[in-house]
Amino acid sequence: MSDKKFTILLVEDEENLHEALKLNLEMEGYEITGAFDGAKALGLVQKEYFNLIILDIMLPEVDGITVCETIRLSNQEIPILMLSARNSSADRVLGLKKGADDYLTKPFNLEELLIRVNNLIKKSERLSAKQPIPEIYEFGKNKIDFKASEAYTKTGEKISLTKKELMLMKLLIENKNEVVTREKILQAVWGYNVYPTTRTIDNFILTFRKYFEADSRDPVYFHAVRGVGYKFSFD
Repeated sequence: MSDKKFTILLVEDEENLHEALKLNLEMEGYEITGAFDGAKALGLVQKEYFNLIILDIMLPEVDGITVCETIRLSNQEIPILMLSARNSSADRVLGLKKGADDYLTKPFNLEELLIRVNNLIKKSERLSAKQPIPEIYEFGKNKIDFKASEAYTKTGEKISLTKKELMLMKLLIENKNEVVTREKILQAVWGYNVYPTTRTIDNFILTFRKYFEADSRDPVYFHAVRGVGYKFSFD
């Protein structure tokens, strides 16, 4: 594994298994956040960014299938490894159909679980890797100079950009024409466990529109996708 700390949400209500998995995953270098019921898991997913979710099906409050379905309504990217004591092919198909990337039946071999975790995280990293954008990026009549931390607006005005503005701009451009979830923006721009409100991100988008859109009320480039995230559009 690389030096980068990957974060995993472990959702398992069986206390002994939860602690055993947490310990072994931490020994592999992962950062673990634990939840013992489905409701708590959904709350954590709304607030934090994770590289992987390990999700038991049989949970109190909200079952794992419902948790998986709910997450997939707003986040198609995060890998989900489902755990279940049910070993029929119908149960496995249901889990995968509802959005799980992989399905492991209890009791399982710990080494197999660790291999599957590693494979899912590597797959996720490959899918999220984007082509690097040039130091000077142009769209429409606008130009961003990432190295100089400045931009030229639609009117030719030269402006300075803050570090956070540059980071958000870079993230949106790297994922152009795709919705970037609020969670991913918070993790990439503000870092783990430091979360501004959605309104803070909205204000950044409004500033970008003011600088770079011909009509800030009818944006062409910078879009907010209600309940999901934000998108930079450019052909």
